[in-house]
Amino acid sequence: MYQTTPNRYIIFFIMAAYTATTLTNMFCRTAMAFTHPSSASFRVQRLAKYKLSNKLYMSTADSTSTQPPLVNNRISIGSYTSLDIRTIINDLDLVKTHLKSRRASSETVDAASKIESCNADRIALIRARDNALQTRNEQSAKIGMLMRNPDRDEKEVEEAKERSNEAAKEAALVEEKLKTLEEDINNLLAGIPNLLDDVVPDGGNEDDNEVVEMWGDIKHLPTKLGWPISSSDGIDEEEKSSSTFEPLWHDDVATNLNGWKAENAVAISGARFVALSGHVARLERAISSFFLDMHTTKHGYTEVSVPFVVGRSALEGTSQLPKFEEDLFRIAEDSHQCNGQDAFLIPTAEVPLTNMHRDSILEEADLPISYVSLTPCFRAEAGSYGRDTRGLIRTHQFSKVELVKITSSESSMDQHEELTRHAQACLEALELPYRKVRLCSGDIGFAARHCYDMEVWLPGSKEFREISSCSNTGDFQARRMNLRYRPAAVAPQEVSTQDKNGGKKKKAKKPKPVFCHTINGSGLAVGRTLVAILENYQMPDGSVVVPDVLRPYMGGLDVLKAD
Repeated sequence: MYQTTPNRYIIFFIMAAYTATTLTNMFCRTAMAFTHPSSASFRVQRLAKYKLSNKLYMSTADSTSTQPPLVNNRISIGSYTSLDIRTIINDLDLVKTHLKSRRASSETVDAASKIESCNADRIALIRARDNALQTRNEQSAKIGMLMRNPDRDEKEVEEAKERSNEAAKEAALVEEKLKTLEEDINNLLAGIPNLLDDVVPDGGNEDDNEVVEMWGDIKHLPTKLGWPISSSDGIDEEEKSSSTFEPLWHDDVATNLNGWKAENAVAISGARFVALSGHVARLERAISSFFLDMHTTKHGYTEVSVPFVVGRSALEGTSQLPKFEEDLFRIAEDSHQCNGQDAFLIPTAEVPLTNMHRDSILEEADLPISYVSLTPCFRAEAGSYGRDTRGLIRTHQFSKVELVKITSSESSMDQHEELTRHAQACLEALELPYRKVRLCSGDIGFAARHCYDMEVWLPGSKEFREISSCSNTGDFQARRMNLRYRPAAVAPQEVSTQDKNGGKKKKAKKPKPVFCHTINGSGLAVGRTLVAILENYQMPDGSVVVPDVLRPYMGGLDVLKAD
C-alpha cells in the first residue's frame, strides 16, 4: 500500500510535520526565559534567572497620559510588589520617582533609563536570532526532502546546505550579542534598589524618619533604681538633691566591672574590635540566650545554626552584592571558596537564613516560615571612618539574634508587623525605653520597601540609638534567589463544574508558583543591648543591677560588682 502512495502525498505529510515543528520551536523560543547567561560571570548566571526573560516586553505606558498624583513625592507603587525589568520598561517614570525619593545617584537613575532603552535592542536581537534559526530549520528540512529524492539536483542540495550553515552562523553570532546585552542589563539592574511602599515618608536622612511609637519613660529606671537626681534628668535646679549622678558611658561602666578589654583586642586584631571578660562577658551570653528562648518558646520561631561563611551568590540573593562589597570581609581565594565562588564572612544571619530555600518552590500551606539564629556578624564599616569610634556601638565583629520570615504576598504586611512586634517585646521585657521609627526614603535600606527601626535610650550619651531594624523586602530578594511558593489550589467546587455542554466536571488547575516575600529584623543586636543595659541599669557605686528576666541566665545574680 505504502509503495503505491503518490509522491505528492508523502511530500504533503513531510511539509505539514515540518511546519508544525518549526512554528512550535519559534513560539517556544520567543516565550522562553533567558537561558544562556554568560559563563564568564557567575553572578550574571544567577541574576539572569529572575531579572530578564526572552519575552518581547513591549512598553504599555501611554505617553499621552497625565502623570498620576504623587504619594510622598513619588508615584504610588500600586500593584507592584518590587522591582523587575517589566516594571522599568512599563513604568519608567514610576521607577525614577522612587529612585529620586531615595536620593539615588544620577548614575543609578541613568541605569534605569538605559535598561528601558536597551529593551528595543533586545527585542531586535531576539527576532533576528529566531529568524535565523527558522531559516536554518527550513533549509535543513529542504535538504532532508531532497536527499529522499533519487533524482535530486546535487547543486540544489549544496545550496541548501550553504544557506543552512550561514543561517546557523548568523544565529550563533546574534546569540552572542544577546548574551552580552543580557550581561549589561543584569549589571545595571543589580545596582537599582527596591521600590518603596506608599507609607514610607519622603526624606533625605535619619532626621526625617517618622516616630511611630514611644515606649517607656526615660525616668522610670532611674527612679526604680534610686539614682540621685542630676541636671540631665530634666528637673528644675530647686528640686535637685545635693547629691547628683551623671550616668557613665557603657565602656566606663564595663571598665569599673573589670570586664572591658578593648586594648587587648586592638593589640590582637586592630581597631574596632573589643574583648569582654568576667561578669560583662557572662551578661552578653545571658542576653543572647534570653532572646533565643523568647523567640523559640513564645514567638514560634525555629532556631537554626548556620554557616558563618557564604558564597557570592548567597550575598547576591539578599542584595548585599554587588552594591556593598566594600563593607564585607572577603576570604582569600587561595584559602577557601564556596562551591567555586568567592567566599565572605557573613554580615548578618539574614544571608544564610534567607538562602536556606533559594531555588526552591514551597507550598503555601507551609508558610510563613519563621527562623531565628544567633551569629557573629562581620562588617568592614567602609565609609564610617571617625564615626562611633568609642565603645561597642560600631565594631567590625558583633553578635546578633536575627529573625527571618518567608511569607506569601498576601500575608507579607501582617508578618512584617508581627516580626517587628517580636523585636519590641524583647526591649519591653528588659524595661528599656525605646522609640519605633519608620525610615524615610533617603535612609531606608537598599532591599527594603518598608522598614522600622527600634531606637533604645542610652543615658550615658543621652540619645536614642538603633538597636533593631525590621525590613519587608517584598519579593525583591526572592526574585534574586529564585525563591517561590505554589498558592493553594482552588477547591474543585469553586471551579466551574460543567462545560458549556453539561459535560464532565473540570479539575482544579494547579496554580503556578509565585515569588515569596521575605522579611528580616534584629531580635535584637546583642552588643547594643549590652550597651543599653550597662547604661540604664548602672548604679552610682559602679555596680550594675541585672534586669529581672536575665537573672535566671546569670545564676541568680541580681547585682554585678567588680571582680
